[in-house]
Amino acid sequence: MRYEKEYTTILNEELKKAMGCTEPIAISYLSCIAKDLLGQMPDKVEIFVSGNILKNVKSVVVPNTGGLRGIKAAIAIGMIGGEAKSQLECLCKVTEESRKKCIEFLQTANIQIHASESEFIFDIHIFMFSKQDVVEARIVDHHTNLVLLRKNQDYRIKRQLNNVKKISDLTNHKILDVKDIIYYAKTIDILHVQNILDEQINCNMKIAEEGMNHSYGANIGSTLLKTSPNDIAVKAKAYAAAASDARMNGCELPVVINSGSGNQGITCSVPVIVYARELKCTQEKLYRALLLSNLFTIHIKTGIGRLSAFCGAVAAGCAAGAAIAYLYDASDEDIAHTLVNSLAIVSGMICDGAKASCAAKIASSVDAGILGYQLCKEGNVFHSGDGIVTASVEDTIRNIGAIASLGMKETDKEIIHLMLQS
Repeated sequence: MRYEKEYTTILNEELKKAMGCTEPIAISYLSCIAKDLLGQMPDKVEIFVSGNILKNVKSVVVPNTGGLRGIKAAIAIGMIGGEAKSQLECLCKVTEESRKKCIEFLQTANIQIHASESEFIFDIHIFMFSKQDVVEARIVDHHTNLVLLRKNQDYRIKRQLNNVKKISDLTNHKILDVKDIIYYAKTIDILHVQNILDEQINCNMKIAEEGMNHSYGANIGSTLLKTSPNDIAVKAKAYAAAASDARMNGCELPVVINSGSGNQGITCSVPVIVYARELKCTQEKLYRALLLSNLFTIHIKTGIGRLSAFCGAVAAGCAAGAAIAYLYDASDEDIAHTLVNSLAIVSGMICDGAKASCAAKIASSVDAGILGYQLCKEGNVFHSGDGIVTASVEDTIRNIGAIASLGMKETDKEIIHLMLQS
């Protein structure tokens, strides 16, 4: 097929391990890089972050801090206990001594936080000062995309940012297409992708089990499962929610992310794994279903953008519903119709930052995905002209992207304004 190599590359780029919510982790990662270049703990730190970074860091627990939240905690633990070479797992080797030093440092630290006026939705720009030196470092567009790094006038990295479309080093996602994704998922030699899918299965189910068996956040998963413990749809929603609850509230287990988000990685994988196991599907069929779900999520998210006022779990939940349709041997047409049905149901959910209620939004999005398939199975589909639904699945996906990236710009600003007042 066309783009087979590129689709495999996209999967390898997007399905990465991360520990903790990826926005504070990106701050920790950048802080670690900057402090290492400075060569000592700074006397002062200034950080400029775009609105969506503020939104996604404000309320979530930073791993390995003993329950601390927010930008200052992410900076401090990154400098004191981070390991830059581990990127989004940079906090995985934090010691108890580093945790104590982090708490002590924050009591007297001079850390100034500023809202950036950057044109980039994803922008983290940090300055660290000592008596002799200044280090500047910046990440733009996605979580590890380092575009600037200097110590005084010695530039280690300096990339031009005059064209938003050219700052990312990722493969062009606009080549993704529902028809091609289905063909790729059904025909690719699984050996080419097995390792990343095995890692996704192992990591994301492990944190789901952790969330089900212990108390995190609002305990959405265990609460759901108590209502209907033998219902496969409820179990799928519950385990996905439990994984998010654990992740948003300080669990130090890594997840395999999708489109820069652990919650999206969880949402597009855990329900599919639960269904495949309950239906006793072969391992190969599970792999191929996960390929569908992951690539559909990336495809939908491409138009939405990395960060938005549009909840990313919607894309992943709808993608999971389409993959579940595949597990039930649905036709290619019905898989596509499941995506359309699902997006029509739950396309208005806002993102108001990373926090405990993300787990409930995940449950709702997975529910929409499952309902989208159930409707399709009974011959019921939404038709062109039903709201944002159009004649093709690709046009419907484009409409979702337009709503999220263009229509919800002012919504995003108001959400950030309200969150900063609380």
